[in-house]
Amino acid sequence: MRVPLYLRPRLEPPLDALLDTPHLLHTLVDALGSPLNVLLPDRIAENADRFLAVYRKHRLTGRITFAHKANGASSLLRRLAAADPAAVGVDVASLGELQHALACGFTPDRITATGPKDPAFLWLAARTGVTVHPDSIAELGQLAGLIREFALPRVDVLPRLSGFDAAAGAGAPGVRVRSRRSRFGTPLAEAEALLDALDRHRDAVEPVGVAYHLDTTARTEKAVALERCVGFLDALRARGRDPRVLDIGGGFGVGYVDDAGEWDRYTTELGNAVLGTRPVLTWRGHGYGLRNEGGTLRGSLALYPAHRPDAGPGYLDGLLATPAPATGRPPATLLLEHLYDLSAQPGRALVDQCGAVLARVLGTTATGSGDHLVRLAMNAGDMSLEEHGVLVDPVLLPRPGDSAPGDGPVAVHLFGNLCLEADLITRRTVFLPRLPRPGDLLAFANTAGYAMDFHAHRAQRRPLARTVAVVRDGGSWRWCLDEEYWPITHPGGTA
Repeated sequence: MRVPLYLRPRLEPPLDALLDTPHLLHTLVDALGSPLNVLLPDRIAENADRFLAVYRKHRLTGRITFAHKANGASSLLRRLAAADPAAVGVDVASLGELQHALACGFTPDRITATGPKDPAFLWLAARTGVTVHPDSIAELGQLAGLIREFALPRVDVLPRLSGFDAAAGAGAPGVRVRSRRSRFGTPLAEAEALLDALDRHRDAVEPVGVAYHLDTTARTEKAVALERCVGFLDALRARGRDPRVLDIGGGFGVGYVDDAGEWDRYTTELGNAVLGTRPVLTWRGHGYGLRNEGGTLRGSLALYPAHRPDAGPGYLDGLLATPAPATGRPPATLLLEHLYDLSAQPGRALVDQCGAVLARVLGTTATGSGDHLVRLAMNAGDMSLEEHGVLVDPVLLPRPGDSAPGDGPVAVHLFGNLCLEADLITRRTVFLPRLPRPGDLLAFANTAGYAMDFHAHRAQRRPLARTVAVVRDGGSWRWCLDEEYWPITHPGGTA
């Protein structure tokens, strides 16, 4: 038998305790169908507090702003709307998200609008008075035109910058720090033109700060961006403006796999499998970006770093202490010295440990190689961790009362319910403690960030997954449909 290669999930309270209640979870799926999204809204408020604790550690003021696109549930937004208005906000990237945030209880002063913006989105943002992040000089002009056309009050803006190539400081002479090209934000090379545009539209917009966008997890690149944005804010001040906020966006990450050794072993063995020195670890030899060229391993691993010990608030803590290359000063020091507030937009990191997707096992089929194909009552769009390059094992939840003996670790391939060869829940071979049986559940933990609803669809007229919110009630649990959750206590219990 093959030695199993596990990628067991990192589980923290209260998600770990919820997954230890199979009777409740089976009852919910029996009533509401498979797949089922289960959310823990109280955890998102705890995550926001953890980020704010990093602010306090570095003596910074500002706001944590949830990137709404990571999860569209009402319960999560309503729970955050009940948090400290001065410390917690929401970032929206579409007209529908803006309408949803307003309906969930966020006042306009707690909302920022980013992403590609059509005229309707810009108009409602201006009409309600949310803070807008213009992605270009043209978008800034479009916003100003709407404000003038409809005689609206001036709108606060945080122009978004990108393209922060910078020479390193004296500590590393001759080294250049480059940032990956982005289609979002105005390149820093056009900063003077952006400043001129803000002056032209002085009657319509008020630049209260600046934001940056980077497609990277490299702390040094982000420290460079923050350093250069401080320079842009100083240039605004020189033109008679009073900016006060620097928004560093998101990208703080999540640790999905609990054990670093399991992650290292799996990625090492994946390379060996691609080279053919061990049995394959994936469906049809998929290499996740790696390939065998004449016995040499080529390519790069196209996977999210699933074991990340310093993700989320820990990543932010490290970033704020990372010396910027040009000045050698940590970002936290730069912000304090210039009296600027910090704003951050965690998405995935703010819904860390906030939920799971439950899927019922429909049946299994043995293959000639000794593996088994497991068919689930869900499709790849319902649980899209792999779409984001995240590899982590599901948790097997046998039906309560099933006392049949197990058969030891077993290798399985997880498939969806679409009539489509490509409908794989995961391309890799998954090792489970025993062969799943029809009626069992697989719980895909920590899927609230992007994996739960970002790619969901109604292909083949299959219904979208229902979503429930679950809260602790003493030693038990209470639940309701996501759309019925409100962060208030009714007589007899929590909604």
